[in-house]
Amino acid sequence: MRTVDLVGSAVANTFRSKTRTTLTILAIFVGAFTLTVTNGLGTGINRYIDDTVSSIGASDVMTVTKASDDAIPGVSSGPVEYDPDAISTGMPNGPGTTSSVVAMTSDDIVALEGIDGVLRVAATKTVSADYVQYGDGTRFVTSVGTLIPGQSVQLAAGEAPDADSSDFEVALPTDLVEPLGFTDANSALGRSVTIAVSDAVRTIHTVEATVTGVAEQTFTGGGTSVIPNKSLTDELFSLQNTGLPDNEQDRYASASVWFEPDATDAQVDGLKDALAEAGFTGTTVADQLGTFKAVIDAIVLVLNAFAVIALLAASFGIVNTLLMSVQERTREIGLMKAMGMGSGRVFSLFSVEAVFIGFLGSAIGAGIGILVGTAISSTLAAGLFSDLPGLTVIAFDPASIATIILIVMGIAFLAGTLPAARAARADPVNSLRYE
Repeated sequence: MRTVDLVGSAVANTFRSKTRTTLTILAIFVGAFTLTVTNGLGTGINRYIDDTVSSIGASDVMTVTKASDDAIPGVSSGPVEYDPDAISTGMPNGPGTTSSVVAMTSDDIVALEGIDGVLRVAATKTVSADYVQYGDGTRFVTSVGTLIPGQSVQLAAGEAPDADSSDFEVALPTDLVEPLGFTDANSALGRSVTIAVSDAVRTIHTVEATVTGVAEQTFTGGGTSVIPNKSLTDELFSLQNTGLPDNEQDRYASASVWFEPDATDAQVDGLKDALAEAGFTGTTVADQLGTFKAVIDAIVLVLNAFAVIALLAASFGIVNTLLMSVQERTREIGLMKAMGMGSGRVFSLFSVEAVFIGFLGSAIGAGIGILVGTAISSTLAAGLFSDLPGLTVIAFDPASIATIILIVMGIAFLAGTLPAARAARADPVNSLRYE
């Protein structure tokens, strides 16, 4: 029997017992459907993280700080002694507390530049704004974001502030567009807004800046934070430091350190060790996202485990279906062997039947999983996650779908080896006498 004829015969024999085969396919369908949806969930969220990773910073830029003791988890569980050189990061460090870092100075920037593996260094200037206002409209409390080198802005309209421009440019968040008095994101482009900061003696200074873009909210942030270009940041930082003693100026919460873009993990770890020896702490984009992605992957792994259990249960259905088929076709098997079909061909015939059952169940499960997952994703994007444009909660990768189908077919093949081997070992004389 030619291979084409063998495959055709196996496909035709699959539905000799339609009810039994259909139930087996449905059992496989459940596992394949679950695998498809759970993998789509992981793919969608991780793809969104990858697409928005540039909103945190470039992969070859490290955020460096000088940490004080209370910024290290577990070092201090009670009141923290006052440190005149510490500066608040604004980030929580436990209930009722705020983490702080030792303020970096120009000398620290020079020290960083001398560390082996560091290509260049730029201090991160932190600005605390009082409010933002459009024309004579209402003043709204705002914060000033820091555009880390290599970072990009996800925009709903317009363009990101030009870092090299000498003009004062700013990107507004979508949450401030209508409250400030603009009809929509596009109407805010090209308009001037006022940003106010207070100096050391509580004198308020205002700066006019042109709106070049409107930033969308992402999982990394959003709210009411405006994003200035370098010129505007320098101006606000300078005004904010007005009245401070010379030794209190040019204090930074952190700095950005560039390293080789093609650096290996070992080299990056080596740079972190060198920074630690010099009294600094370095954090890459991968470090910031690592925990988040690990949690997502762990959740998907647990969900996939349930799908695998369902597939293993379905494999027993395949064994039962084919064992019954072998028993019902005993005389047929004996006739095939008597006519010259070898044991290998008989084994292949029943193995192909098992694989075909696995293919049908996995293909149907994957297809319906894609339809249901797409519908759920669209509903969530329009409702619960409408504030995160660009997020596809459940996304499907053709390679992953193909892998799922192949895995299920592989499980089906393994499940079919027992009945296929029994059919291959059948004695033709005894099989022909079988009643």
